[in-house]
Amino acid sequence: MTNKLLVLALLSFTFFLYNCGDKSDKPQDESSNKSDLENFADKMKDVSENLNEGKKVNPVDFRELKALLPETVGNLKRTNLEGEKVAAMGMNISNANANYSDAENNTSIDLKITDLGSVSGLSGMAAYGWYMVDIDKEDDNGYEKTITYKGNKGYEKYDTQGKYGELSILVAKRFIVEVNGNNVSMDQLKTAVDMIDFGKLESWKDVGVEK
Repeated sequence: MTNKLLVLALLSFTFFLYNCGDKSDKPQDESSNKSDLENFADKMKDVSENLNEGKKVNPVDFRELKALLPETVGNLKRTNLEGEKVAAMGMNISNANANYSDAENNTSIDLKITDLGSVSGLSGMAAYGWYMVDIDKEDDNGYEKTITYKGNKGYEKYDTQGKYGELSILVAKRFIVEVNGNNVSMDQLKTAVDMIDFGKLESWKDVGVEK
């Protein structure tokens, strides 16, 4: 598939996602339809202005990403730290991951930073479908929703029964900060994310991008 067709397919799929869902309880009128279309257009404009597709992007060294991961999160000690760079089929990605645990309390947290590199445009957004839609769901078992976190689009999900949660933040439209944990609260997961230097990630948004 050519790049143009790929972009068209992604746009069409995104438009479908944006307009899907149960709207039977919401009255439709001309003004509300116009608002939906305008919101969609704004999202498309925002993404199109920040594409890295077709550009050579050297991701930030994973060792730099590893350095941003803390030694402890609350009372949980880091039990593993690793990183890697993957280059294949025109894609260049680097990431760093750390695990934190307390075996006695059966508590664990995984914290990860990924530099999407050369796929930080539409294809990168497509891998994280929550970026292009607004989600707000809740039931007896928990909730999931899209959020704005420190000025960045994010996704939050929590299972109140199993005490499992996850939180993902897209920083500078290039870096994904992800955390998930077992037998933890959402506040604990946000504490982990808050330990990442978002300012440093923002400062790297143009690093390695071919002009």
